[in-house]
Amino acid sequence: MNLLIEWNNLVLDAIRALGKLPVESKERNRGGPPQIARSLGIIYTIIYDSWSAYDPVANPSIGNPIRCPEPQCTLANKRKAISQAAYRGIIDQFPPSAFSPVCEVKCNSFKDEYQFRLEALLRKEGIMLGDTNTNSDNPVGIANIMADRILQSRHNDFANQDNLYDDTSGYQSVNKPMSVILPATMDAIDFPDRWQSLTYLNIHNVAVSPKFITPHWGGVVPFSLENGQQFRPAPPQPVLSQGFLDQARHVMDIQVKLTPEQKVIAEYWADGPNSELPPGHWTEFAAFVLERDYGGEADADYSIDNSVKLLFLVANAVFDASIATWDAKVAFDYVRPITAIRYLFGGRKILGWAGAGKGIQEIQGETWKPFQVASFPTPPFAEFTSGHSGFSMAAATVLKKFTGSDRFGFFYAQNSPLKADPSEAVTDVVLSWPTFTSAAREAGESRLFGGIHFYEGNVVGLDLGEKVGTQVFNKAYKLWSGS
Repeated sequence: MNLLIEWNNLVLDAIRALGKLPVESKERNRGGPPQIARSLGIIYTIIYDSWSAYDPVANPSIGNPIRCPEPQCTLANKRKAISQAAYRGIIDQFPPSAFSPVCEVKCNSFKDEYQFRLEALLRKEGIMLGDTNTNSDNPVGIANIMADRILQSRHNDFANQDNLYDDTSGYQSVNKPMSVILPATMDAIDFPDRWQSLTYLNIHNVAVSPKFITPHWGGVVPFSLENGQQFRPAPPQPVLSQGFLDQARHVMDIQVKLTPEQKVIAEYWADGPNSELPPGHWTEFAAFVLERDYGGEADADYSIDNSVKLLFLVANAVFDASIATWDAKVAFDYVRPITAIRYLFGGRKILGWAGAGKGIQEIQGETWKPFQVASFPTPPFAEFTSGHSGFSMAAATVLKKFTGSDRFGFFYAQNSPLKADPSEAVTDVVLSWPTFTSAAREAGESRLFGGIHFYEGNVVGLDLGEKVGTQVFNKAYKLWSGS
């Protein structure tokens, strides 16, 4: 298997395991979409910078280049540098200790398995665990030099990693939490155009009211952007406008008319807790492209080179998209559909999803809920713009530019019942994406099918993602071409 894909598989498993930690574990704070995007950016930037020492023209992202003498530029040395770089990045972002809290047996067994796989991938390349040398004539030393540079910089990038990403902005929601299970009372929504936390029972059957995830994220130092505000869009629909009412009705209409395929689309792209989340989802797609284009030459120099470049691109595309998206989310602090619909249609009979096994019924407007699993009804951050749209189009843009084509060719076959409604007969549904662009657009559209975004939040997010992806590609190309 491709070396980079092996490391990526380990990273994705670590991301998924974070969502299985106990609710009281602060280590779960590593697992929000922005944090995961940043972690991927860090890991693959350390890998890229270490790889650059074995390329005749590539420059690292930070600091002066290291140019290895030609006799040292062997495939074996390149693989060693990449593996040590991956290890350094991973244990900084997802340390084995993060999975040590007392919890279900599978959590504890994952920690042991995780540690074993980390060490096995190092041993496979002949690397001794704990080698901290910084000798530039040694591939492990090169990786350590580059890792030290990146990690020192990133631990001071305003993400607040050292305090497990605690908010540094002082953000406070203007709305008090609203119960999803209970009807919204007249005084439940003070500001109908602003974000509102929701109270619900999570997968552990514990009542939670999650706070806004990382509201300080727009101030994190990006990879390629001037700052988080660079592509900030125009404001969304104001509360007293016809557009505000129309966008709510649009979501309601979509929910009432959902087809089995649209329900599968909503769930496939949901990427909630216990998944690899949208940023990780797109590195999985990148791995598919690497297998598609270089699968028969996994150990060839050009395969390793292109694998490093592509994952470097995708990881930093989703990272910068997280910064630009969260800047907009906090700047506008915009309402989610569940709050807007309950406010606008409270006290009125409407058609809506009544829950698993109940289908579409006439319900009270103040009880409306989206087509989502009950244990995660809506992500805990503002609506505008859509993170899925931003992450997905940023990644799709760099994939298209790097491969020189929009051709994708990935498909997914639904072979299990829906999580939100197991009574739905959907096991014969197949999703397919001929192009990266179609996948990104469907990812954005899935949030409308799921009832957690408005149309405008999706479209503006796609536009933002394309701008971010283009900027990331331009910077990365200059780096590896030696500009």
